[in-house]
Amino acid sequence: MMLPDLLSIFPPAISGNNIAFLPDESIGINHSFTKVTRCNCSFTAHSSQAPTEPSQSQASGQNLPSVENAATSNQESFKERFKRMVSFQCRENTGRTSKTIEWLFPQPFISEKQFQFCGHILNIARHFGGNLGFSATVWEAALVLCQYFEQEKISFTGRKVIELGSGTGIVGILAVLLGGDVTMTDKENVLSQIEHNVSVNIPADCRHRSKVCALSWGKDHINFPTDYDFILGADIVYTSLVYPLLLKTLLHLSYGPTIIYLSTKLRRGNHSTSFHEEVLPKHFNCELVHRVEDKNISVYKISKLNPVKKDDPLM
Repeated sequence: MMLPDLLSIFPPAISGNNIAFLPDESIGINHSFTKVTRCNCSFTAHSSQAPTEPSQSQASGQNLPSVENAATSNQESFKERFKRMVSFQCRENTGRTSKTIEWLFPQPFISEKQFQFCGHILNIARHFGGNLGFSATVWEAALVLCQYFEQEKISFTGRKVIELGSGTGIVGILAVLLGGDVTMTDKENVLSQIEHNVSVNIPADCRHRSKVCALSWGKDHINFPTDYDFILGADIVYTSLVYPLLLKTLLHLSYGPTIIYLSTKLRRGNHSTSFHEEVLPKHFNCELVHRVEDKNISVYKISKLNPVKKDDPLM
């Protein structure tokens, strides 16, 4: 979990076991508030073994090590640990793994944030301390993609949609509310978080248009259909270890008319720019349709090269 998000969870007014509602600053979002519910969390620091970078065969979906080595004293205060955590944040823009909330809080808790897009109020819960790692974060790239849907008045009515690396599910949930039949996917241990947010944000009479299931990129993608109208992904281009797996998955899930929207924070050192500008163009038409310069986030609209019809016998 990155520093800006951490600050939004623990604003200065929160103390002890209190629950606070304070406004957050976000990217052009109409409303964003944070609610923190602590589950008898202990502030005692704990040490973690430094994980090794996953091999390409191990990486799938959003599998990344979520904790770095931190030699800490059991008497170290939260303030001291937070200060040391801040000193590591410069690593985020180098493509290296940053510390996550599990390092600070061994006991699980839930943080809820409220967003508004396209006239819909979304209450998004994030489950920290449950080994979800990066998946417990509402990434800025996801907010930018939702903002783009609102700006362009995009409708998914009657369309078959799949989201990769759903995380909290905010993008997929909005797509359902905009009329889509949406499948939200992520790692197995993330699904309960998505299911919770689906139950809270999607009315019962629309819930039949939503589905939550596990998908491991480059592995069980072959168990999914090949005729999605839209494929969505927010900040899923994050390490070159998974690019071949992600590419294989995108090629399988899409056919001629499929439109892919990828919202990506372009970080130094992870080759995300070359993935969009060199790798994808070998297989897809890629168009930069939206850009947030101060956040270095780009939204790409992508479709297959030499599209074939849905009923082509080769499909």
